[in-house]
Amino acid sequence: MRLLQLISRPFSVLTPGLTSGLTARLTATAVTLTVAGAGVVAGGAAAPAAARTDVSLPKATKVADTSFEVGDDFGLGRRNGASVVGDTVRLTDPRRVRRIAGQRYDAATWTSPWVDESFAFTELIPSWQARTPGRSLVEVRVRLRTKGADGRTVRGTWDTVARWARVTKHFARTSLDAQTDDLARVAVDTVRTNAATGATGWQVRVVLLRPEGKTAKPRLERVGAMASHVVARSRTSKPGKAAGTVIDVPRYSQMVHRGHHPEWGNGGEAWCSPTSTAMVLEHYGANPRKGHRFKPGHADAIVDWTASMTYDHGYRGTGNWAFNTAYAGLRVPHARVTRLPQLRAAEKYVRAGTPLIVSVAFDRGELRGAPISATAGHLMVLVGFTESGDVVVNDPAAPDNASVRRTYDRAQFEKAWLTKSGGLTYVLED
Repeated sequence: MRLLQLISRPFSVLTPGLTSGLTARLTATAVTLTVAGAGVVAGGAAAPAAARTDVSLPKATKVADTSFEVGDDFGLGRRNGASVVGDTVRLTDPRRVRRIAGQRYDAATWTSPWVDESFAFTELIPSWQARTPGRSLVEVRVRLRTKGADGRTVRGTWDTVARWARVTKHFARTSLDAQTDDLARVAVDTVRTNAATGATGWQVRVVLLRPEGKTAKPRLERVGAMASHVVARSRTSKPGKAAGTVIDVPRYSQMVHRGHHPEWGNGGEAWCSPTSTAMVLEHYGANPRKGHRFKPGHADAIVDWTASMTYDHGYRGTGNWAFNTAYAGLRVPHARVTRLPQLRAAEKYVRAGTPLIVSVAFDRGELRGAPISATAGHLMVLVGFTESGDVVVNDPAAPDNASVRRTYDRAQFEKAWLTKSGGLTYVLED
């Protein structure tokens, strides 16, 4: 028997192996699915036999979210030059100096306890929410551990996933890939295990940085990671109670921005992720109303602005998953990267009024009605479901705003979403 926890709203998930002081705060919109063979138990109660066939979770797919986001959570970690202040970690008494790109920084660290999963995971995707006033920034690092052939614990080295700041005037936010140790390698926003057998535990460290001698106080508001072992599903989930529910999310086309701002990726095909993020933030009324940096005459300049705020100078693009949620986390209370196992899980968010940003991939003819014929990776906003259970989206690849709203066949969409990205999803909640 295994647990798959899908959390909607403020949460800190108690993961097996994690210090027991980290409490699980699950609100009324939280859902727990317990999978035992082919049967499903919802909310801890035995489901009727007829309901057991409504949700088909791939038996080998496992996902676990763990998040540190309140004072009690942060109190479980080790601090060096940092303090827990309310529900944040702040740089208060830096003990050492770091040199990055020729600049000297005062540094303080917060290191999580080890999080041991109940399954062997093959990917880890960290995400965070932080404030970086002045010229400050945060550095996010992870390391993994597993059991060796002799039964002894093997620990990997610390790998830097990102150096991130809200603005890039003084420091170019960047991912740091091409790092490999005996256990894992970093690929932009994802830590992948080198062995197919995966890893069993992980740890995250956040370094709070400011120019040496300055007084800025960067602060960490949330950090966590999604561990997963994904196996492509072969069956289509049946429609649930969200059938007929569509969230009215504003519609933006990425294509009308083709040629905009070469310094941020040149718009058009490259901007599906920030365009999707801008749509969901606009739905919440959370986009800034002034202060955009854009060229005169650009329509929907908030998309240009969002691209500038999510651009990864290492990856040279705006598609870094964690950079999109880190920016969104400045505008809404909760933002993270996760995976969902099938559309029935997505329906629970839609019923709660939460649109989802999802990653899809498909070949020619595999997603009828799509404005592009094929893609190795594309982001769009899942906004609802028709009465028959087909999927309603805002697809930013449409040629103009008027044609962004699309309806896709449930089976084709679910395959496109789950086969390559494994159900990867940005969850932004107001």
